[in-house]
Amino acid sequence: MILPIYAYGEPILRKKTMNIDKDYPELDNLIVNMFETMYRANGIGLAAPQIGLNKRLFIIDAAPLAEDEEYSDLKNELLNCKKVFINPKIIHTEGDPWKFNEGCLSIPDIREDIARPEKITIEYYDENWKFHTETFGDIRARIIQHEYDHIEGILFTDLLSPLKKKLLKSKLTQISKGKIKVDYRIKFPSN
Repeated sequence: MILPIYAYGEPILRKKTMNIDKDYPELDNLIVNMFETMYRANGIGLAAPQIGLNKRLFIIDAAPLAEDEEYSDLKNELLNCKKVFINPKIIHTEGDPWKFNEGCLSIPDIREDIARPEKITIEYYDENWKFHTETFGDIRARIIQHEYDHIEGILFTDLLSPLKKKLLKSKLTQISKGKIKVDYRIKFPSN
């Protein structure tokens, strides 16, 4: 089932999320619905707050980036980077922050350069409740950090300079008022 993605201005996007219990009802269906929703919106990551749930859960699928020439040396890694992160915790970051142009399904039509550490180590449970501690680098680390920020109540626009935030204020206001068109289901704060 395709779920509506909550847009900038929805209070749930600003909340730090709560852990999921192993017996969370319909978790398998929720994960399937999140992937369907993400694919329908042409995304590569989606966090539970973006569909209105105050839970520590996000998904990623980096496969669409595998066809990009910029990542030709990572093709196999990207094709095999479809993951579910339940109750994740970033335990270590390293490397010089590098800038990359990011966007977000909850903040349509805005893309900005965001600096993030090169490499992360993260602990999490997968969809089968198997515990993992993994280290990710390159674009995969960036995707994970972006989605991880969502479960911490942080949006990528929060990481911009005060001047850049001021320049984007009217665009963000337009999004929060629903004065933007997207080709996927979206829930604006005014709805």
